[in-house]
Amino acid sequence: MPAGGYASKGIGEVNVRFSDQVVLVAGGTGALGRAVALAFLAEGARVAVTSRRPEEIETVAADAGEARGRLRGLAGDVADPAVAARLAADLVAAEGRIDALVNAVGGWAGGKRLWETDPDTVHRMLAMNLLAGYALARAVVPHMIRRGRGAIVEVGSKAAFGASPGAAAYAASKAGAVALFASLAEEVKEHGVSVNVVLPSVIDTEANRRAMPGADFSRWPKPAEIARVIVFLCSGEAGVVQGACVPVYGRN
Repeated sequence: MPAGGYASKGIGEVNVRFSDQVVLVAGGTGALGRAVALAFLAEGARVAVTSRRPEEIETVAADAGEARGRLRGLAGDVADPAVAARLAADLVAAEGRIDALVNAVGGWAGGKRLWETDPDTVHRMLAMNLLAGYALARAVVPHMIRRGRGAIVEVGSKAAFGASPGAAAYAASKAGAVALFASLAEEVKEHGVSVNVVLPSVIDTEANRRAMPGADFSRWPKPAEIARVIVFLCSGEAGVVQGACVPVYGRN
């Protein structure tokens, strides 16, 4: 079974909790984004995933198995507001609406002290971890407000809180994202739109295992475990949750 926790020949028995709902998973081909996309497909949703690399979308489709007919791929860099707006408009034109947005776009760079960190690294962290969320919210929220409903979940990081020596640019970008979506939650609460943030620690992915071979992987949260929390936050059961930062640290 793949790291995401879903069999490659299909996603198993389909629930109907999100039947006929449209979910946009930005960064939906990464380790966490893929798990989120498959989790929503398993709940009966129609899912669109974004990626800067179109060839990666086919990998998600293969993992979706029989549910691939409810999966749509959108190629483009959503950190560009024009691209994010175009992809959102294309999805609304094709599906009629966007019920939920999950922003799993992100990246990490570190290992250097702040004064040794080059400007390109700072700009890259801000683009991936902060500006992508801004561009997506700007593109999607007006559609949700017009319908009077919607759910948004941003993937933040435990690093947004407390000191992160050697990863100042990453931590600052994630802290900025938390502040951005906390403010958005207040702005849209009167319009029936929920906004929440999940805060992973180190996620159990192949890349992180290679980077930290001596770590205790059993303590890291699995992508599929975090995906289940995200699905809950987008569901009707979480209707009273607004502006929350939900720790998904595993046992770290």
